[in-house]
Amino acid sequence: MRIAVVGAGAMGSIIGAGVAEAGHDTVLVDVAAPLVERLNADGVTVQNKAGEERTVRVPATTDPGSVGPVDLAVVFVKCYHTDAAASAAAPLVGDGTVIASLQNGWGNEEILARHFGADRVVAGVTYNSGTVLELGKVAHTGVGPTLVGPFEGTSLDGARRVEEALTSAGFEVTVTGGIRTEIWKKLILNAATLPQAALTGLRIAPLGTPGPMRDLVDEAAREATAVAQAAGYEIDPAERIETIHGLLSRGGDGKASMLQDFEAVRRSEVDVITGAVLREAGRHGIGVPVNRALFALVQGWERAHGLGE
Repeated sequence: MRIAVVGAGAMGSIIGAGVAEAGHDTVLVDVAAPLVERLNADGVTVQNKAGEERTVRVPATTDPGSVGPVDLAVVFVKCYHTDAAASAAAPLVGDGTVIASLQNGWGNEEILARHFGADRVVAGVTYNSGTVLELGKVAHTGVGPTLVGPFEGTSLDGARRVEEALTSAGFEVTVTGGIRTEIWKKLILNAATLPQAALTGLRIAPLGTPGPMRDLVDEAAREATAVAQAAGYEIDPAERIETIHGLLSRGGDGKASMLQDFEAVRRSEVDVITGAVLREAGRHGIGVPVNRALFALVQGWERAHGLGE
């Protein structure tokens, strides 16, 4: 399979290295020339949770036009770059190309659908996590399931292609016709944990230690679940909270993506995570004071650091 991974950050590099090792004709596409140069010179180095490292040679480019149409394009850029990345990725997309988003938040798939047509877009969430250690080197800090399904319609063919590619690389993948429910489940997790990690500097396992911070996590999760239920998604708040506790307890010393954003002094994805919860809450007249406060605090931090639109 010819595969392009658009966005060579932590998870893009982890997925790209995995499918390349599995024998797929893989290329990493990124706008950062220094990163592309390092990847082409030295390959992608992935460190597992035990501290063991492997280096995989994966071609990288800043020019999607040099690649041409692929069988599968997996988008892993930050949400606020999705529109620009989709425009730039047009040369990767031929008649038979499947475009998959495994990005955080709500709304990325709609942008991809506007560019390429909803029928070829596969939506997904992954419970794998990663951290950039240095240019060209990433840590695979959390291993978990990936769920994919059609953004619109009932055909599972595109999702099966994603499943085939990732399963061959050793990732656990489930195809589902109810992917929008799964996106909301991940959205609840992210809204309940990412702002708190960023604002406090806590790593993943300490964020889940019983006490006031975990209580705040739980309340943010309850609010977001109530919003999802009002929007028509059958999600059990007790299941979400239990799952979140388990994920945090197994997260070790990993850093949440929004904490990595803060440390790099770059814009976060709060608008498609907590912001998505607030917008849906407004449509249904639901009060979400904890999520509203967290959203204001993250936006305030960004404004203080000259970030934003």
